[in-house]
Amino acid sequence: MRNLYWRKIAAVTSFIFCFSIAGTLVGQNSMTNNYNFMDFQRKPYYFGLTLGINYSNFQIQKSSDFILNDSFNVVSPMGVPGFNVSIVGNLKLGDYFDFRFLPGFSFGQRNIQYIHVRDEIPDNIRKIESVFVQMPFHVRYKSAPYRDMRVFVVGGVNYSFDVASNARVRKAQQGSIIRISPHDYAVEVGAGLQFFFPFFIFSPEIKFSQGLGNILIYNDQLGASRVMEKLYSRTFTISFHLEG
Repeated sequence: MRNLYWRKIAAVTSFIFCFSIAGTLVGQNSMTNNYNFMDFQRKPYYFGLTLGINYSNFQIQKSSDFILNDSFNVVSPMGVPGFNVSIVGNLKLGDYFDFRFLPGFSFGQRNIQYIHVRDEIPDNIRKIESVFVQMPFHVRYKSAPYRDMRVFVVGGVNYSFDVASNARVRKAQQGSIIRISPHDYAVEVGAGLQFFFPFFIFSPEIKFSQGLGNILIYNDQLGASRVMEKLYSRTFTISFHLEG
């Protein structure tokens, strides 16, 4: 299942890349009717605001204790929608590349569901609420414009810090929830469209983020923690950039 998942990600990424190359070839033969685009093309940099909707989840790697334990049959992640807000700094690197910095906040919640052997506990969902300060660094490749519109793909890295982690630590000390590291690093890929208007650029974007490091803080005194060996973050985000 894991190999199938990554094959799907590779297939989608290849399709997006090929689509952007095709847009570039078409756009090179049709540079007319790009009146708004030409005004923004003269700017070496610009700024903006981003609003987004995210769907956060965990990727769980179970430990050997999961097979041996007599408490849980199933441990599975449950994603919950959230939202993002950030500012945008965009620096042009030629006609087709940009360097982008998008610091901001991400509000979300990730749940872990435990199915008990005898199902004696009615509440078997551990809720982990988070408020992240994020610092993504992206490189964006854009197609040539066509009728004040262009396609782009984006990739980069993101560092995030969970400012809500102190509250979770107090709960974890009471034995109520598992502990998650406040620090996380992720690699991100995405794609979107740019629409050039007289006074701003509107850019809807979809992005996938995969955590690189294990964020589980192991606690051998808590059964809910012992059955897991590693936790990785995973997020899908739909963003709407307003830039100019």
